[in-house]
Formats: sequence, structure tokens, C-alpha cells
Amino acid sequence: MGEIKIYTDESVDVAIVQGLQRRGVEAFSARDRDKLGLTDEEQLIFASKGKATIFTHDTDFLQIAAQWNDQGRTHCGVIYCHQNAHGIGDCIRNLKILVTVLTQEDMIDHIEFL
Repeated sequence: MGEIKIYTDESVDVAIVQGLQRRGVEAFSARDRDKLGLTDEEQLIFASKGKATIFTHDTDFLQIAAQWNDQGRTHCGVIYCHQNAHGIGDCIRNLKILVTVLTQEDMIDHIEFL
């Protein structure tokens, strides 16, 4: 079973990626990978090709993931958190817990709310 890799879109502060990396989580951002400006669907495609779960504050990903499920398309998971629900530190701690208790396989076609 593989560990979850976290990919963040433009809506997520890069400090979250940096905090995850310091805690041993494989994490990278759209900025790190020169993927700024992609559509949300293109972001999900990029994450899936890299076998990464996307972490976002953007509700559009929930709709896209649901549409993909309806169409029989596979993605590597979406973790959603409302931007005002948790601070940076809480996001890092909660994501670290998710990476510890779930596997990459658990996240296939799965939506998780932080």
C-alpha cells in the first residue's frame, strides 16, 4: 500500500506544503510544478497522472470529482477544506493524520473533508 502524496492547487497557501514536507509527507504545489493557471479539471488530471491526492479550498473540485465518478473516470482523491475552517497549522496537522491513517489506494475516487 502506497503513502498518499499531496498536491495543492493555487487556492492553498504554500506554507501548508512546506509544513507537510518538514513532517516527511511527500507534498508539492501547483507553483512548485509550474502548473499555475490550469483549469480545475486540468489540475485534477495532473494530480491523477502523478498519483497524488489534491488538497484544495475550491468547491469546484467536489463537483468535478463527482462528475468523474459518474462518468467512470478515476482520480486519486480530493481532500477539501473550506478556506476559513482551519488555519495553516491545523491543516498541516490534519493532513498529516490523514496521510498516516489512509493509503493511496484508499483515496482512489474518494472525497475527504478536512
